[in-house]
Amino acid sequence: MGSTWGNKFKVSIFGESHGNGIGAVIDGLPAGIDIDLERVQNELNRRAARGNPLATPRKEGDQIEVLSGVFNGKTTGAPLAGLIRNENTRSGDYAKTKDLMRPGHADYAASVRYGGFQDYRGGGHFSGRLTAPLVFAGAIAKEIIRVIRPELGIGSRIVSIGNVKDTEICDWKVYENLSKGFANPAFPLYHAKLEDAMKQEIIAAMADEDSVGGLVEGFITGLEPGIGNPFFESIESRLAGLLFSIPAVKGVTFGAGFEVVSLRGSQTNDALRINDGRIEAVTNYNGGINGGISNGMPIVFQVAFKPTPSIGKEQQTINLAERKEAVLTIQGRHDPCIVVRAFPVVEAATAICLADFLI
Repeated sequence: MGSTWGNKFKVSIFGESHGNGIGAVIDGLPAGIDIDLERVQNELNRRAARGNPLATPRKEGDQIEVLSGVFNGKTTGAPLAGLIRNENTRSGDYAKTKDLMRPGHADYAASVRYGGFQDYRGGGHFSGRLTAPLVFAGAIAKEIIRVIRPELGIGSRIVSIGNVKDTEICDWKVYENLSKGFANPAFPLYHAKLEDAMKQEIIAAMADEDSVGGLVEGFITGLEPGIGNPFFESIESRLAGLLFSIPAVKGVTFGAGFEVVSLRGSQTNDALRINDGRIEAVTNYNGGINGGISNGMPIVFQVAFKPTPSIGKEQQTINLAERKEAVLTIQGRHDPCIVVRAFPVVEAATAICLADFLI
């Protein structure tokens, strides 16, 4: 399985949704960096379902246990390993339907790829549960960045849920303020007044035994020009690849994204100017990146999450063991909308990618 990523900041994630535990091992860390484990735990708490009525009824503690790599509050330079115990599994929900391939899930593709030996419970290694160790690795990356590059900001906001969409941000300077925080950090919106409407989209889907998707926007502020590479090691290609590792992500765009197809070059070229001795762009249609390299503007990107594939509606599928068509009604505990818990994961992936470029 391809569960390792990175050139310098190397991350390996392990575990399954209903196994004993999940975790991550991070290699390539510089020694002597302060690690605030309370801040690390807070990042995991942001992703957790606890206290969120719009999230899965499966409530896990997600308490991180650092096994190695930190001594007296500082990195040792050795691999840093973190373990999160699975404490609230209900595997019986899956035993009865293990041969029924859940539409929209990795069940069928994984069964073919691994010959049926994969852990099917709760999606096993393919589960969104594995975003917890990804957030842990991202939290460590944030700790590293906080020390070596304190001027950098990493943030995210919910842009849309279902048919409710927040305002597009046209002034790139707005992101410098957003990186300092939102009115409601648990539901980060540019226009906070849209929170109730977005939540109603989720509630309506739940009432219909269905699910809904949405869009998360991530951003990096304070990054100087000249970071990155052309072609295969570009900021876009590496960050997009990492973002696509998040389960349910079906699209990643930078800057104006697909909207550029209806614009002209005179609009999207991002004219340059000098402001108080600093070279900056007037607009940011390119999302802070040219030629795979940062240009000094905020790096802005959008991440599309599909609706949660686990829904209560009756669905057509196949019984793989019997090679027959079948009908499936999914039982279990699932998120009606991934977006409300996904934005910290987007930030984590961003921090991991940025740390890999900077250390």
